[in-house]
Amino acid sequence: MSFSAQLLSWERSGDYRELKGQRHFVHIAGTGPALLLLHGFPSASVDWAPLWPQLTANFRCYTFDFLGFGLSAKPKKHHYSIFDQADRVEALLRAEGVEHYHILAHDIGDTVAQELLARQLDGSGHGVIDRVCLLNGGLFPETHRALLTQKLLASPLGPLVARLMRREVFIERLQAACCHQLPDEAVNDMWALLKHNDGHLRMPKLIGYMAERQQQRARWVGALQHTASPLRVVVGADDPISGEHMVARYRELITQPNTQALPGLGHYPQVERPEQVWAAISPFLIG
Repeated sequence: MSFSAQLLSWERSGDYRELKGQRHFVHIAGTGPALLLLHGFPSASVDWAPLWPQLTANFRCYTFDFLGFGLSAKPKKHHYSIFDQADRVEALLRAEGVEHYHILAHDIGDTVAQELLARQLDGSGHGVIDRVCLLNGGLFPETHRALLTQKLLASPLGPLVARLMRREVFIERLQAACCHQLPDEAVNDMWALLKHNDGHLRMPKLIGYMAERQQQRARWVGALQHTASPLRVVVGADDPISGEHMVARYRELITQPNTQALPGLGHYPQVERPEQVWAAISPFLIG
């Protein structure tokens, strides 16, 4: 499947870098304090394109496609993990000389951000995380309501489900997690990027992050509870996966929670209504 004009433009304005021995698509632009942007599953860094003009007007933005996602390498024989993705994030930050940075994350990117916070707490991480803003994601395994497709991909049937996955079903499930119809260009690009270099066949391995969240709950929830970095959670309230019910749990577990649930938005708020998301995140990130 061909890429849209927007995605082709996104690729042309980015670059390819080797991080930990694998080829990654990297996009760096803007001026100001460093802002690290971490995308979700099963999409890619182009999810940030709707916010890119506002973000780059205020920050030096660093984003890339995680290994196995988007335009980055998708090795068949690789143990994909949140820890490995976090290592790649830190490899990029080191290569760019970034020592202080903010984070804006979504979905699986939230979990990578939690691991980066955990490393800052135990002294093993790179640099200083100044502020963290988290969009819809499974911060707590007990509140993550996985879609049927996600459950099947994580099961022994995963390789078969991935091989048989059809564009129509993928788009139907994607739209069901959102309150506003995503633009045709956006969903077509998500499917094209998923299929690019057989990425759909890597999904059963990539979705292992759901089991990791269970196994590492104490570490990753503890990172939210004990970090000294200011946190803000902004979510599409009507997301069936990680919406207002996740925010309710966050408020139970986090001291002095800074949260905002956006009514009428679903799992991809930054794509559904980028202007609302910018209004919710910019006062916090800009300070």
